[in-house]
Amino acid sequence: MREATLVPDWPAPPRVRAFTTTRTLPGNSLPPYDAFNLGLRSGEEEATVRANRALLERAFALPSAPRWLHQVHGTDVAEFNTLFTSPPVGEVDARSAAGEGGDAAFTSAPGVVLAIQTADCLPILVCASDGSEIAAIHAGWRGLAAGVIERCLERMAAPREKLLIWLGPAIGAASYEVGDEVRAAFVERDAGASAAFAATRPRHWQCDLYALARRRLAALGLTRIFGGGFDTFTDTRFYSYRRDGARSGRFASLIWID
Repeated sequence: MREATLVPDWPAPPRVRAFTTTRTLPGNSLPPYDAFNLGLRSGEEEATVRANRALLERAFALPSAPRWLHQVHGTDVAEFNTLFTSPPVGEVDARSAAGEGGDAAFTSAPGVVLAIQTADCLPILVCASDGSEIAAIHAGWRGLAAGVIERCLERMAAPREKLLIWLGPAIGAASYEVGDEVRAAFVERDAGASAAFAATRPRHWQCDLYALARRRLAALGLTRIFGGGFDTFTDTRFYSYRRDGARSGRFASLIWID
């Protein structure tokens, strides 16, 4: 199964483990979600998604059950410092019924698995160069504009110069047309963000999420930034809400400290 995952191309220390799932992993989902949908709010039967999550935990020998978030395109940041054990398949634990609230999470505890679900939004993984701390961020345009990156990184103890960043699979600029309101959300705060938008038709723009994220990270003094260059809309290994509509699944980007 590991060959059907994406492993970050970054110089993280050996004790930091991370990967992104793809829809091509052998799972339980049927069309149009086939085959490894991990999103409880995707429209697929909940039992099927939970079976896929249980398979993820077993097949990759995760040190604990992933800490799934209830993502709402906001800026809340969760801190997880205790291991989590999934309930048996067919049972629902109150702690995992909808996921903990937030669009980012961080930890310094070994064995805690952080997870971000996406299907066009930008997953961002973070680790300290000594492996002492990690974070995972869900960055759609709303979260980026509202400051989810800044909110998460300010909660971390590691100095900024010691942080490594990986930008995971997100929709590419050529596939992502947005309206004036999206451009305004960035440019009204930072005029230089206009470079991440290219005009298409009246009041519409191609939006480069990667460029916007890199700009925010650079403003925070981060220079060790890796990844990027994906397009979930054209790359069928990944789910894409814009390509598939409301019946799109979700893939996950996971990170933990061994």
